[in-house]
Amino acid sequence: MLNYLSQTDSEIEAWIKHELERQRHGLEMIPSENFTSLAVMEALGSILTNKYSEGYPGKRYYGGNEFIDEIENLTRERAKKLFGVEHANVQPYSGSPANQAVYFALLNPGDTVLGMELAQGGHLTHGYKLNFSGKYYKAVSYGVDSKTHLLNYEAIREIALKEKPKLIICGATAYPRTIDFAAFRKIADEVKAYLLADISHISGLIIAGVHPSPVPYADVVMTTTHKTLRGPRGAMILVPKVIDRWHEIYHPTSKRNLAELIDAAIIPGLQGGPHNHQTAAIAVALKEAATVEFKTYGQQIVKNAKTLAETLVKKGFTLITSGTDNHLILIDLTTQNITGQQAQVLLDSVGITVNKNLVPYDTRTPLDPSGIRLGTPALTSRGFREEDMLIVGEIIAAVLSNPQNETILAQARQKVKELTDKYPLYPELN
Repeated sequence: MLNYLSQTDSEIEAWIKHELERQRHGLEMIPSENFTSLAVMEALGSILTNKYSEGYPGKRYYGGNEFIDEIENLTRERAKKLFGVEHANVQPYSGSPANQAVYFALLNPGDTVLGMELAQGGHLTHGYKLNFSGKYYKAVSYGVDSKTHLLNYEAIREIALKEKPKLIICGATAYPRTIDFAAFRKIADEVKAYLLADISHISGLIIAGVHPSPVPYADVVMTTTHKTLRGPRGAMILVPKVIDRWHEIYHPTSKRNLAELIDAAIIPGLQGGPHNHQTAAIAVALKEAATVEFKTYGQQIVKNAKTLAETLVKKGFTLITSGTDNHLILIDLTTQNITGQQAQVLLDSVGITVNKNLVPYDTRTPLDPSGIRLGTPALTSRGFREEDMLIVGEIIAAVLSNPQNETILAQARQKVKELTDKYPLYPELN
C-alpha cells in the first residue's frame, strides 16, 4: 500500500511501517481505539480527497459533484437505516466539531447546558471549563454517586430542576455501565430541555443490541465513527425525528425544522467542504456494521470485557462500579501503590497500550491520576475471545503487581507476543 510513498517520502514511509509493527505486536486496549477493515482504508485513501464539495447533495457551491452527491446520499441512507432515524448528517470532521454543531444549532451563547463532569467520566465537549462548551455556555455538571460510582438519576434531576438547562447531554467516555436514556428523557421533559445523546463510545454496541438505543428518547444523537463502530475517524449527527418536541418552544420564529438547524450549523455555521474520502469510508463501515457478523462482533466485545473485569477482580484489583456492562473498564490503582501514569508506562513496556485516567473523586491530577482505562474493541477485532482475555487479565495483574520484577516483565512480553502471533493483524500488508 506504500509503493508510491516509498518513492516520494521514505521517512514517512518508515514511520508508518514502524507504527504498523507496533500495532501488530502489541495489545491495543485503549477503549476508543479500533482497527478498520482494509476496505475502509482503501476508501479513505482514495482520489475522493481531491474534490471540494461545500454544501449538500443537489445544493453544492462547486460544480463536478454528481458522483460525490451519490456517495454522500448513500452514506446518509445507510446511517438512517442502521440507527432507525429520520435524518443523518455525515459531514462532521470528528466528534468534538459535531457536538459543537449541535450546540450551535440549538443554543445561544450563555445558555445553560448540563453534562457529565469530565473528571467523573464525561467528555471535554460536555461542559468542561477550558473547552468551548464551558467558555461560551453556562455549563453545569452532574457526576456519579460517591459510593457506588453509578449515575444517580434523581440527583441529576435535582440539578436540572435547579439550573433549568436548555440542553442536557447524556453519554460518557469512562463510564462502564449501561446508560438509562429513558430516565434522561423524563428529566429533559420535566425541565423542557433538548436531549443530546453522545453515543461515540457505544454506537457499535447499540447496533449489536447489547446496549439500549437512545433513538426513542433523544432529540439529537451524535456518534463518532471510529470507536466500536470500527470505521474511519469521523462523526455523524443523527436526528431521530425531524420535528423536535421542543422546537416550537425554543425556535418559535424559525422556519427550519431540527434537521435543517443541524445541517445549517455544519455549513455555513462551522465547516466548509466535507472530507469526501472520509464520507466514503464511513459508508463502507456502515455497510459492514449492518451485517450479522458485526452484531456478533459487538456482542463479543462485551463478553470479552466482562471476562477481563472478572479476572482482574479475582486478582485483587479495584474496578470502578466493580465491573462493566460495555466495552471498557476503569481500574482504581490507589491500593496498588502505583499511579495511572506509572501503570500506563509500565504496561507499554511489555506491549500493552492503555491510557491513564481519572477515577471518580480522584485526589490526583489528570496528568498523573489514580486510574487506567482499558477496553476490548480492538482486541475483539483481531479475534480475541474470552479465553484470551483471561490470559490478558493475568498478564496485566502480574505486571502491575510486580513492577520491578524483570523476570515477570520478560514473561509478560513473551505472552503478549504469543497472543499477537495467534491473531495476526493486517497480514495482507507488507
